[in-house]
Amino acid sequence: MTPLADGSNDAVAEQARRATMLRTVRLETEGLQALETALAGELGDRMLAAVALILGRSGRLIVTGMGKSGHIGRKLVATLASTGTPAHFVHPAEASHGDLGMVQPEDAVIALSWSGEAPELADIIAYTRRFSVPLLAITSREDSALGSAADFCLTMPRMAEACPNGLAPTTSTTMTLALGDALAMCLLEARGFSPANFRDFHPGGKLGARLKRARDLMHGAVELPLVQDGASLSDAIMEMTSRRFGVTGILDKDGRLIGVLTDGDLRRAFQRGFKDGPVAAAMTQKPLTATPEALAPDLLGLMNEARITSLFVVADDRRPVGILHLHDLLRAGVM
Repeated sequence: MTPLADGSNDAVAEQARRATMLRTVRLETEGLQALETALAGELGDRMLAAVALILGRSGRLIVTGMGKSGHIGRKLVATLASTGTPAHFVHPAEASHGDLGMVQPEDAVIALSWSGEAPELADIIAYTRRFSVPLLAITSREDSALGSAADFCLTMPRMAEACPNGLAPTTSTTMTLALGDALAMCLLEARGFSPANFRDFHPGGKLGARLKRARDLMHGAVELPLVQDGASLSDAIMEMTSRRFGVTGILDKDGRLIGVLTDGDLRRAFQRGFKDGPVAAAMTQKPLTATPEALAPDLLGLMNEARITSLFVVADDRRPVGILHLHDLLRAGVM
């Protein structure tokens, strides 16, 4: 077709593509809505039974699937493993050539197949039946080869693919992904998986930084700028300048933090007319502190709100165990 000079063909094509975008999202949304309705009923009951079965196994959760289902399966494994459920992906074709040895009697297997008829799953299905390894199916056809063989069949509603030819897995993979996430989150909550556990599995990147705690980032006891109550202001200034935190902590006779001397305290002292004397006369009493278990984002928010750059980390008895500078948080990637 020869384009018209006014570009109307381009406008028509753009309108058609926009309609395709909207149709794709609408059909996949309808699939998720149907899945939500199913989970409120019988599918949800089966999911609860599957969760109980998985929690009762001492081994790993083996996930398998072919093609696009396999890609979704790998994502499910990554989510499970990072949220407290040991999981492993076994490719069904490779399983037929030796990888079945990865499946142990104490494991459970989840097989993903929208049609439930993927021939590559035959050997791993047979293996689970032979050695009494629990098999959970995620499919849209309970009467399929996979659905019929499974101990639990998590049957999803059959919905139209967003592909205009009805061929490319689109709505089906979105629904399978969502069902897998729902299963993973049920297991997470059942195991009492906490943010601290999550941090242990995510030490890197932004997520790892946001889950770090004061004890992970603080400077230890040997670096603490401290003076005893009764020390002079000049002694406190010397201690402050010999360190790099812009603050000095003041301790009582039992080693508890009772105050801090900051740059702001010094400015106010000079404005009043500097005169050396007890540091207690110039210090900030009852300073803000952090516990070793405080999360880094909370500490950053506290320091920004209070407009301070350093924070002492104290034990339950208010004895300092570390100090944290704003730059420590920023270097760790906490934003």
